[in-house]
Amino acid sequence: MLLLVTTGFSSLFGQATLTLSLDSAVNYAIAYNKTLMISGLSIDQADEKVKETIAQGLPQLDATLDYSNFLGAETTLRLGSMPDTVPPSIIKFNPTSNFQFTASQLVFSGSYIVGLQSVKLYKSLSKTNYEKTQEDITEQVMNSYYLVLISERNNAIVKKNLENLKDVFTNTQSLLEFGVREKTDVDQLRVQVSMMENQLRSSERTVEVNYNLLRLQLGVPAQTQIILTDSLDAILKRADFEATLMQDFKIEDNIQYQAMNVQEKISEKQVLLQKMNYLPTISGFYRYTNKLMKPEFDISPNSVLGLNMSIPIFSSGKRRAQVSQAKISLETTQTQKDLLAEQLRIQEKQSRYNLKNAIDQYNSQKENVDVAKSVYDSYREKYRQGLISSLDLTNVNNNYLQAQSAYISSLFQVLQAQTALEKLLSTL
Repeated sequence: MLLLVTTGFSSLFGQATLTLSLDSAVNYAIAYNKTLMISGLSIDQADEKVKETIAQGLPQLDATLDYSNFLGAETTLRLGSMPDTVPPSIIKFNPTSNFQFTASQLVFSGSYIVGLQSVKLYKSLSKTNYEKTQEDITEQVMNSYYLVLISERNNAIVKKNLENLKDVFTNTQSLLEFGVREKTDVDQLRVQVSMMENQLRSSERTVEVNYNLLRLQLGVPAQTQIILTDSLDAILKRADFEATLMQDFKIEDNIQYQAMNVQEKISEKQVLLQKMNYLPTISGFYRYTNKLMKPEFDISPNSVLGLNMSIPIFSSGKRRAQVSQAKISLETTQTQKDLLAEQLRIQEKQSRYNLKNAIDQYNSQKENVDVAKSVYDSYREKYRQGLISSLDLTNVNNNYLQAQSAYISSLFQVLQAQTALEKLLSTL
């Protein structure tokens, strides 16, 4: 996919300018959207968690250095059965300083093995969640792109209608001077022009609001000027609604279902992890101690090699309860998975219905706006000839505006419905 992105700075306002097609807008958002960046960081964090878990089963090295001062304490050591035969020995507790080096290695731990498998699944879940976020951002950017184009189209329509209405108002004022029109006609048209000007200002604000929404999703500063290169006509021409409707729904490809699959595997590992608490844990160690300052009486060896085995014997039902809880969590996850599958299948049917209905509405509204325009043009000519009143023209003009508004709304709905169905089918 070609990424069409050009940035520059306006010499007049000092604003960055971003020129985007629909595809490049999606690509730009994937690269710079803040929400997606946060989701990507969770993958990095999960990767470090895997490394941390692996390290727990690798050799561990520790060193300590200590110093003890017994503040001149001493003790008497008597030897022999007759106290008067052998004189007692006075032993002083001199200050001691020890350097100790310990190396340990986990030999066997069922919890470690299962824990390592679980943390790898968590990493897989993080990647799946990232893909889901990316899919959501893609849908949001596409809909925002459509909204901007539609609001600009609507703004152009309102502006054109205002120009036509002002032209009729000007002609009516001229006819009033010759007594052909009444003052009420001019007053009605003046009110209509004022209302249309308010609608134009509202339309312009809507355009800016939609641009701001797109800026937020793209991850660009608020002052960035955005130029959209794709038109609604070009997007509609590329859109193949029938092909989307013919696409089969494979629930295994749906990103939500994939995330639930990973969650189910994690729950299975949690059951196994609790069962591992019944098994012993074995670790070996080597310890070397070098006495830098020795006491007068010292018979301890410098080197020690040992093996530790921790054997769980009785926990008053604690471990059994933990296994039962994990099994209940697994059953809950499996039920949620079944529920999600049912929801997705119903959503797929509803999405297809929505798209079909949106296509029908779009075609009807497209025809309706053509008819409304023809009627408006006819009534406008009749008004110029003095055959109808300004109220008749105003009503016809309002009908034309409503038809255009309905057409614009149906246009957005059909594009939005297609995007929603493509997202569900994992073809977005």
